[in-house]
Amino acid sequence: MARSGSLAAWEQRLATQRREDDRQVRHKRQAERDAERIRQQEHLASRQQEAEEKTAEAQALMTALGEVLTSVLPLRPLTFERLLAAPKTPGFDPGPLTAARPAPAWKDYAPAPATGLSRLLGGGGRQARQAAEEARTRYDAAVAEHQRQEAGRRQELAAAKATYDRKVTEERANTAARNAYVTGRQTAFAARDPEAVQWFAGCVLRASRYPDGFPRDYRVTYAPQTRCLEVDLQLPAREVVPAVRAYRYVKTRDAVDPVPRAESEIGQAHERLVANVALRALHELFAALPADLVQAVELTGWVATTGRATGTPVRPRLIDLRADRDTFAALVLDAVDPIACLSHLTAQAPPPIPA
Repeated sequence: MARSGSLAAWEQRLATQRREDDRQVRHKRQAERDAERIRQQEHLASRQQEAEEKTAEAQALMTALGEVLTSVLPLRPLTFERLLAAPKTPGFDPGPLTAARPAPAWKDYAPAPATGLSRLLGGGGRQARQAAEEARTRYDAAVAEHQRQEAGRRQELAAAKATYDRKVTEERANTAARNAYVTGRQTAFAARDPEAVQWFAGCVLRASRYPDGFPRDYRVTYAPQTRCLEVDLQLPAREVVPAVRAYRYVKTRDAVDPVPRAESEIGQAHERLVANVALRALHELFAALPADLVQAVELTGWVATTGRATGTPVRPRLIDLRADRDTFAALVLDAVDPIACLSHLTAQAPPPIPA
């Protein structure tokens, strides 16, 4: 009976162990399924976020293009004073050269005094003297090395200060030369010198900040007899408009696909962009140049592209108008339709004044 009872107990323990093993296997598999589900969810969320971020970038660029004109309306016009430069002279920073290393201390080299039985027996006389001499030798060598390093540090510090002073002098000289040049231009501008007027008008166009990828080519001519500024301006090409409207995540292919912008929408957006750039240039020029110097601006706008028929570089004109200052001043630029506004300016333009 005892053996039978032991066998039954053993079989019971074995069954219990099997149930526990099965439970742990089920728990492990469930944990693995849960982990895989979480991983897939995180992957899907990451890919969806990637699509949303790319979409936001494309939309932000379109927003920037749409605000090419309105974003500059609150800004102050360029002046000669703003063209003057201040020397960029940051303070002298020698870094670690400014701090001297601590000098060696004798206490770090002096031999320990005799103690215990050696001191009572008067031992250590010759040995103590020898130890003291060796310690003194090491200390003197450390002092000499410290003095050598300090001399080198002071020499490097002096060289760094001399280099800094030289750069400061050069920067101040360059700034003074630039400011003298600007002041000379300002004097000629006040005297109605055509070349100075052209130069300052070019500064106005050059100082205008556009989104990345915009062309910066222009040419300015001033006719003092008619007080007319002639501007030949390169306009952004059609490729500046994003060809992608948005991005979407396709779960079945685990891919982030672009959603293309319709060709008609690209064409309309480019037409509005070109009109906004032209109005922006007119606004900035009229705002910066006084009425007694400039009463009208003749603007020619062109793009650099490739001819579809020939495959060769071409520069078609997109804008050719003459804007009168009084007519332009009456515009409410933050409320106009840019394309309609250009048509209005073209229709309102007076005939050129004979030279």
